[in-house]
Amino acid sequence: MPNPTGSDLHVNRPLTAVSVRYATNAGKYIADKVFPTVPVDQRSDLFTKWSKSDWLRSHAQKRAPGTESPGAGWTITRDSFYCDVYAVHKDIDDQDRANADPEFKLDSDATEFVTQQLLLQRDIDFVDQYLKVGVWETNLVGGVDFTQWNEAGSDPIGDVAWWYLQFERLTGMAPSFMVLGADVRLALKQHPDIIDRIKYTQRGVVTDQLLASLFDTPKLMTSMARKSSGPHIPDATAQDAAASYDFVAPTNSVFFGYAPENPSRQKPSAGYTFSWNGYLGGNSLGLRVKKFRMEHIESDRIEGSQTYDMKVVSRDCGVFVSDVIRW
Repeated sequence: MPNPTGSDLHVNRPLTAVSVRYATNAGKYIADKVFPTVPVDQRSDLFTKWSKSDWLRSHAQKRAPGTESPGAGWTITRDSFYCDVYAVHKDIDDQDRANADPEFKLDSDATEFVTQQLLLQRDIDFVDQYLKVGVWETNLVGGVDFTQWNEAGSDPIGDVAWWYLQFERLTGMAPSFMVLGADVRLALKQHPDIIDRIKYTQRGVVTDQLLASLFDTPKLMTSMARKSSGPHIPDATAQDAAASYDFVAPTNSVFFGYAPENPSRQKPSAGYTFSWNGYLGGNSLGLRVKKFRMEHIESDRIEGSQTYDMKVVSRDCGVFVSDVIRW
């Protein structure tokens, strides 16, 4: 092989620091904001699930002189995780780099593109895993279990307060998060009861912070990630015209439940995201972007990868509400 080779002239280097800048500002994605991330050294392993009923049952009794105290304990079960690896790349051809005007930032543009691809896939997987009927122990339906929130006589604040009380009765925990569908968020901002509650604050503007306060929710968010669908066409204008666009998450839904801020052995959580740090080299973000030379195609490759397994841990710690408003 002739010398010097491409690897001699171009040293591979990680671009994760650039990717972090985009990821930090990607507020429309929620997959990394709802459940804690559990860094793991091995791709697959077991984790412990504790019996809820044993911790909410008392075996304590009056003790007579000279007698033993009653024995008590708890049972555990095991569940497993397996972290899949997701990856995507964008090549920067030497001819394109040589011909690019100075205002083009090919490396950072490719890094942003690759990062957005990974974040979008993660939100798609999050929605598919958690935001649907049948996943959680409790499922509520608008028009059946409560008056839909854009109908006359509806009471979103009262509904949520009642749901939260029942949730705490079932789990012993107060809900710690709520995810609103985009259409539900819009309906709430226009609901007369909510407008009346906040009319003397911030010029009567219904903000997410005010909604969180009214619902007594520590963490309230709306999934605004979007995705496109349609045929791949060589002509960009024709492809865009043929594409359709929609939000990733169901827009007519509410998802709420409990998850601790940090992973804990003895606290319940609706879900966890296991991230294989052994593969990512200790990267706590769960994704890595790197640049390396592809000499045989005379290109630099910007490649991103992430690894995770999104697990339902405690089915009773999540509640999915569908058909929240009437369309």
